[in-house]
Amino acid sequence: MPRVGFALQHLLHQAEQWRDRLLAEAGTGAGFELLVIPETIDRLPHELPDTVTTQPAWNSLLGRDLAPALRQPITRIIANAETIRTRLAGPLADEYAAYATDIAEAGRHLMGLIEDLADLEAVEAPDFSPAPDHIDLADCARRAAGILSVRAKESGITVECPGVSESAPAIGEFRRVLQVLLNLLTNALRYTPSGSTVRISAGIDDGTAWVSVADEGEGLTEAQAVRVFDKFERLGRSGDGGSGLGLYISRRLAKAMGGDLQVAPTPGEGACFILTLPADRQSGQAVGYGG
Repeated sequence: MPRVGFALQHLLHQAEQWRDRLLAEAGTGAGFELLVIPETIDRLPHELPDTVTTQPAWNSLLGRDLAPALRQPITRIIANAETIRTRLAGPLADEYAAYATDIAEAGRHLMGLIEDLADLEAVEAPDFSPAPDHIDLADCARRAAGILSVRAKESGITVECPGVSESAPAIGEFRRVLQVLLNLLTNALRYTPSGSTVRISAGIDDGTAWVSVADEGEGLTEAQAVRVFDKFERLGRSGDGGSGLGLYISRRLAKAMGGDLQVAPTPGEGACFILTLPADRQSGQAVGYGG
């Protein structure tokens, strides 16, 4: 795999400089941890003075320093792997193109994990507060379906979403609502068999706006429905590219916007996640959560 290896080595040399740190594991004295960190970070959280470290610092380290530092080199790795895969740089044997595909997919998985961890830091911050705005959940659903339409087609799955004449006015932050719906729809596409349908519906009931994402997969048992929103919970699945943070973050976002995210136990009948938000009763006026 000389071409692929050379491309990755070239990328990392051009990107931000990194250094390694070897740390003895606390308590055991029998093992070590190898950390690769940007040169711009001088000290690790436990090395900071007590007057500076007023809270667990790994979270702030990730969001403030690591996430921005990691995005650029990983993005370049993905882009160059795609260049190799598509043979834009010249002829390449099929097996090497397959290696490049694996590298690009691994890069996307790593990027997704970084974004999830950065979002985790944001939603768990004491001062986190989404911006309230006038939105339409039906419109958000159509946009999410459009963004993932290619993936759905490649998976052989039909996505049904609210028609252009349907609306469900709500109060919430558009970017965060779209983030939640993309997560729900991505999960539905991941766990729904080819040839089936994912249905997105929206409406308003008793002053609450809602949007649901229902698939035709295996569904969830009662025990799974209780655990599915836990942090890092993947319900025993492995190798599917998930971090176990998406649903936890999505529910935190829903609650921060004055709503909720729920799922009912329906084993064998597919899963149906429902996002609720305060209905927008006075469109066009100043808004706020809980008002």
